[in-house]
Amino acid sequence: MIAHAAHLLAAVSRAAAAERWPGVDETVVERVAIAAGQTPWRVPFAPEGDALLFAFLVAGLVGGFVLGYGYHALFVVPRGREAPRP
Repeated sequence: MIAHAAHLLAAVSRAAAAERWPGVDETVVERVAIAAGQTPWRVPFAPEGDALLFAFLVAGLVGGFVLGYGYHALFVVPRGREAPRP
């Protein structure tokens, strides 16, 4: 039973890997643009795969640092005094 499930999972993953899944741009935006008589717009730099995830990770790290620094400056350090040096 487990071997059968593993074999089925392997077959499905091979079939999914062979076919590229369409995104929102391809399934919705391009179809609406063509229906409106416009040419679909292409992004000059389209990150693919894990590059987009890495970009969101870096943006989250930078945003977290900025928010943490702002919180510390606004609520932790009293006005008119410097933060204690370690």
